[in-house]
Amino acid sequence: MNANVSLIGSEAKRHALVERTLRWWDRHRRLLPWRAPPGETPEPYRVWLSEVLLQQTTASAAAPFYLRFVAKWPTVEDLANADSEDVVAAFAGLGYYARARNLHACAKEISLRGGRFPAEEAGLHALPGVGPYTAAAIAAIAFGRRAAPVDGNIARILARLIALEQPAKRSKSAIASVALALAPNERAGDFAQALMDIGAMICRPRRPICPACPLKEDCLAFARGAPEAYPPQAQGGGKTRPRRRGAVFFARRADGAFLARRRPPNGLLASTLELPGTSWTTAGPGRCCSASAPVVAAWRKVPGAVRQAFTHFSLSLTVYAGPFDGCAPEECFWVRPDSVDALGFSNIMRKAVAHALSAACFARPQMPGGGVIGLHADA
Repeated sequence: MNANVSLIGSEAKRHALVERTLRWWDRHRRLLPWRAPPGETPEPYRVWLSEVLLQQTTASAAAPFYLRFVAKWPTVEDLANADSEDVVAAFAGLGYYARARNLHACAKEISLRGGRFPAEEAGLHALPGVGPYTAAAIAAIAFGRRAAPVDGNIARILARLIALEQPAKRSKSAIASVALALAPNERAGDFAQALMDIGAMICRPRRPICPACPLKEDCLAFARGAPEAYPPQAQGGGKTRPRRRGAVFFARRADGAFLARRRPPNGLLASTLELPGTSWTTAGPGRCCSASAPVVAAWRKVPGAVRQAFTHFSLSLTVYAGPFDGCAPEECFWVRPDSVDALGFSNIMRKAVAHALSAACFARPQMPGGGVIGLHADA
């Protein structure tokens, strides 16, 4: 037996731990829109959809997106027949837009199978965008298979349960062994969801509420009086996130509409809407670059900048705004400000639009000393 698994104790002790956890969940389970009521069989489509939306996202943030998805596409066949740009637009504001493309591709695959999802982890894992955790979660929750999904919250719970002395990221196999040892033959989905709720409500990274936890009787970190010490944090390698800069242009028409364009279908923020602008580089434009502007106008720099941290770099965008009442150039189109939330703008571009709208930047052009930039020469 794995040394870490042996720390849990005998089979009878593991069974008692599972039973206490399930009793706790029956009383304290979170009411989430994708969860089937007690006694009802979960619908695989909704379980899959919720798990995809929850990747890198909290339940509170994912819930409104989930409700909009199932209202617009009630079945997996409906989603498969949707326009790909509509699916990307439905993700606007949630981030990690590769999920939208994978979600649509997976829906098409399932539709070709008659709307039936595989019931086993291996078959689920072979679907587009379905990783090991998601496959295990769907198998357990939707199909009742004995599977052990392990996300960050569950990894923290199990690391504390056995007082793991190594950082969780370096001990994935040990944590997976403990998770599988605990996974029950019956109600595996309920047990997995119970651990998810414990991680969200009780076994928090800081200030865990140990007295309320059904695992406390068996938790070595609790017994040692230092739950927050487990799992230990990995020592930082001294690396800093690279910084990139860029500029975007907010060309506004007299009726309030502004120019936007769609990003390429591949790469970062693929297929989302954006303000036209420069590329994002480590040097970045220090001044307004006429070659990157969508039209010739008198551009004014909006004070401040728009910032966002991505996985591998942080971004700072300078926003230039100006009036324009001509025809939309190639690859651009007009968008009304009140439709931004319904369209596929990414978070960083929503911030840029809001930043431009918040400034009084459409006054009569001033001389260069007054902050207005003409595009007939770089300024």
